[in-house]
Amino acid sequence: MYIVLIILTLICAVLLICVVLVQKSKGGGLSSSFAGSNQIMGVRRTNSFIEKLTWGLAGAICVLSILATFAMPKAINLNSSRVTATPTEQVVPGDFNTAAPEAAPVAAPAAPASETPAEAPAETPAAE
Repeated sequence: MYIVLIILTLICAVLLICVVLVQKSKGGGLSSSFAGSNQIMGVRRTNSFIEKLTWGLAGAICVLSILATFAMPKAINLNSSRVTATPTEQVVPGDFNTAAPEAAPVAAPAAPASETPAEAPAETPAAE
């Protein structure tokens, strides 16, 4: 039933869009395309028909929306949860008076690989 009401609401909405697009904002609309007054419905009857159709479709959308609200399916189980793990409460306060960890001893810097000083490059005599 709910799906039927939603589909009817959508059909009414599409028809309402079409009816509104047929109208002109200045009041000409569909009746301005008729050249003479001896047409099927006439100029005045066309405007009143489109106006009544617009109001009727707008009212139908309102009524169908309210009916769809009442026909909406209810939740099957309100206690079910998609979350698998339930949170646990902390009953006993934790012991936050723990001792600080001891500092690790600082290692001495490593000795150089060779104790001999590096030789300076030999000076080359400047060519004159």
